[in-house]
Amino acid sequence: MVVTERPDGHTELMDSIYRRQRYIYDFTRKYYLFGRDSLIRDLAVEPGDTVVEIGCGTARNLVKMAKRYPGVSFYGLDASAQMLKTAGRAIARAGLSDQIRLAHGLAEDLSPAMFGRSSPFTDAVFSYSLSMIPDWKQSLRKAAEAVGDGRVHIVDFGDLTGLGTPIAVLLRTWLRIFRVTPRSEILQRLRSQGNFAEQSMSLRILPANYAFIWQGRSKAVRSLAL
Repeated sequence: MVVTERPDGHTELMDSIYRRQRYIYDFTRKYYLFGRDSLIRDLAVEPGDTVVEIGCGTARNLVKMAKRYPGVSFYGLDASAQMLKTAGRAIARAGLSDQIRLAHGLAEDLSPAMFGRSSPFTDAVFSYSLSMIPDWKQSLRKAAEAVGDGRVHIVDFGDLTGLGTPIAVLLRTWLRIFRVTPRSEILQRLRSQGNFAEQSMSLRILPANYAFIWQGRSKAVRSLAL
């Protein structure tokens, strides 16, 4: 496992939020971060592929992906050094240190070189991280660059319209405590992308527009980030 450091104001903010939260993060988030396991099941990566998760947190997803897809190399980027401490321990406990590498930095700065790589990743994953990244468009652009002609997979909050106004307002208020802002414009842009089959994309919207799961090639990601 390799961890590189990049000091930044946002990383300090994330550390302040998750310094203690990281110990209960996985237990609490399973109650409202829906769709993560569906994204993992649908990755369809093969031995020799390389997958980077942007905003990997405690490595919960990375460990599950590595166990499900042996022979695939996984990389995790996170803005919080505190979260990466927990991630590193989880990876070591699972015996996956040879399959998963970590780096400390911002999604807006992503590049294969952060992990000592000179070639693109085959796939990039955003799992409930776009709603936390200040410049989500830049992070999508960097992900598209980092995978070359590869694929990007996203699961995140939708526009919450099916929940009803009182519940949606309550949820948004709760999420703001953790600097999470559901990006309604992302779902709007995804819905307007036209013929999904022709463009090798897929979009699944969970009940009540609570969340969405999207997969597409880097070209589609670049248009999404305009």
